Amino acid sequence: MSKLEVLTPKNSQLIFIDQQPQMAFGVQSMDRQVLKNNVVGLAKAAKIFNIPTTITTVETLSFSGHTFPELLAVYPENDILERSSMNSWDDQNVRDALDGHAAQGRKKIVVSGLWTEVCNTTFALSAMNDRSDFEIYMVADASGGTTADAHKYAMDRMVQAGVIPVTWQQVLLEWQRDWAHRETYDAVTSLAKEHSGAYGMGIDYAYTMVHDAAERVTHGKRIGPNPAQINGK
Repeated sequence: MSKLEVLTPKNSQLIFIDQQPQMAFGVQSMDRQVLKNNVVGLAKAAKIFNIPTTITTVETLSFSGHTFPELLAVYPENDILERSSMNSWDDQNVRDALDGHAAQGRKKIVVSGLWTEVCNTTFALSAMNDRSDFEIYMVADASGGTTADAHKYAMDRMVQAGVIPVTWQQVLLEWQRDWAHRETYDAVTSLAKEHSGAYGMGIDYAYTMVHDAAERVTHGKRIGPNPAQINGK
């Protein structure tokens, strides 16, 4: 496995670390609604490409609260691996899940978690220290820190150690790679429309205004224009 080899649906696995409300309350490095949008978008991307996904939580009932329901809705069949340690790598269930997927050739581990400077960093460094064949891809915009500096310097520290920084949409499009892959084309563009902001708006515009496709929703009649009369004229 080489870092020069791009992410593919066959060489990747995904882990969500502590995407829980109390952890999100502490995030100050980005808008928290944007964070959740990106987390759920990444989850749906992984579902499209059948990427094995691990969901782990910390102190759910005593502190952190339940995993975002929008994330769990993407994976109703997944077990949730509960921990006490802030470092996911300290938990044997997490190790077994990741090792099992790696045994299938999925040694590129895509990571989305809270907080960047604690749970993400300790996991990444420990996993790479113990499994020299693992490659960690840290999804910067689907992870958050307690301050902008905390997030930035944690990302810097991980990059210095060999972690690869990515964004969620980058991961999505790297998995797709070629628009000739028609089996995932519609799902990917639909996901972009829902979660990719301006990019999704652009797809809608191109489909309806350039290619004359139908709008995605039904709505009432378009009425007007009807200029108002001025001074009774």
